[in-house]
Amino acid sequence: MRLKDLIDGYADLMQAWGSTDIPAVWDDSRRVTPGSLFAALPPVSEVTRNGEKYITEAVINGAKVVIVTSGMADDLRSRFPGICFIAAQDPRAIFRTVVDRFYGHPSRKMLVVGITGTNGKTTITYFLEAIIKAAGKTSAVLGTVNYRVGDQVIPSKNTTQGFLDNQIFLADLINRGVDYAVMEVSSHALDQGRVALIDFRGAIFTNLTGDHLDYHKTMEAYFQAKASLFAGLDPEAFAVVNVDDPYGRRLTGMTRARVITYGINTPADVSAHIESFGLSGTRFTLRFFGQEMVLNTHFIGIHNIYNLLAAFAAGLGEGLSPELVKAGIESLGCVPGRLERVDAGQDYCVFIDYAHTDDGLKNVLECLKLVPHRRLIVVFGCGGERDRTKRPRMGRVACELADYAILTSDNPRSEDPDAIIAEIVPGFTRNTYEIVTDREAAIKKALMIAQKDDIVLLAGKGHENYQVLKCGTIDFIEKDIVMHVLAKGK
Repeated sequence: MRLKDLIDGYADLMQAWGSTDIPAVWDDSRRVTPGSLFAALPPVSEVTRNGEKYITEAVINGAKVVIVTSGMADDLRSRFPGICFIAAQDPRAIFRTVVDRFYGHPSRKMLVVGITGTNGKTTITYFLEAIIKAAGKTSAVLGTVNYRVGDQVIPSKNTTQGFLDNQIFLADLINRGVDYAVMEVSSHALDQGRVALIDFRGAIFTNLTGDHLDYHKTMEAYFQAKASLFAGLDPEAFAVVNVDDPYGRRLTGMTRARVITYGINTPADVSAHIESFGLSGTRFTLRFFGQEMVLNTHFIGIHNIYNLLAAFAAGLGEGLSPELVKAGIESLGCVPGRLERVDAGQDYCVFIDYAHTDDGLKNVLECLKLVPHRRLIVVFGCGGERDRTKRPRMGRVACELADYAILTSDNPRSEDPDAIIAEIVPGFTRNTYEIVTDREAAIKKALMIAQKDDIVLLAGKGHENYQVLKCGTIDFIEKDIVMHVLAKGK
């Protein structure tokens, strides 16, 4: 595509450079290819890269056109003759226009649904994927566990990938003829503009509890980041909102989209009455817009019923029949690392779950407490370089709801694992815990002390197949560890 087709104005530059063919556009100097355009973007937060530091690297790698902040261009032109430098008051805004034109605004050519909130996003993507499949349509999922396009599975690096990568991914989906894209949308992504240019067909809000306060600083700032997804919806879109959550109730008045509410304890458009609950699944009556139907699911726990209600409401919002939506939901067996049961014939239960916030841990422990059992044993830790305020809160939840806890490492990163655990301990008011810093040893200890009819919950890592330590990242698959121990016997 020619440069003059990507950028408006700059008459003098366009006279000299307008016919230049641009084979690619990048905002990461490491990905620059010969002849491409590079946007040297200033950082949007303290945790994002400053592209202005990598202009030289981009030019060395072959950039022919570089977008820079006003005031930098004259010096750069003298240093790098033969390179077109475009000076802009807001380089990010110009680059968004460039990317939009280069990739042809793919979200206008397919249906994109975004899911945001502290908990439940991943499970809802799996429910929606099953519903879309039941409707005879194709979908792609971009989420925490992985990115999935049909049978192709791509490892996930971030819950929501970067602005440019989202456009590249969506454009590829158009070429493949995919009907829907289902995206987990993190608060970081919303705050940093990573989902800019995406026209969402619908959005789902799950809940808001304490997390990521190391980044957002306050709950209000965290909420406003989430709310921006709904503020950007147009009147033709749908907004599915959990009105049992106080932030959800606020959100209903902050969008132009058609609102569909869901809840269990508050009057809502879509709600549920649970009839039976056990390790094999849940049976409940689904109530929606004056209608009722009985639904059976393999999933257990109130938090999963909320996830299911959100997906059902989104299916209705998309105009699918209730019967078809039900069929899709009932077809889903499990979600990797979300209350995933590991069974090797032992006489006690082992579950793996991604719960890594106090609210997430509370939801899972409350769910398991409802199941007949002897003791409930939980193994958990807290991630390093992340919100420290939740550490004692998670300890408090484990103290109140578990019979015994083994405190261990999660992904300590550069922090001292023992120092992290020391910040969890104040949440305990009873001596119902022990510390086993090494996570594999902690898992083995929990399985060693488990007896008939006990439940062991390994919380925090879920689907992850690695552990991030100060020395680097190591392979770490909890399910494999459990199966190895169970195969050997105690």
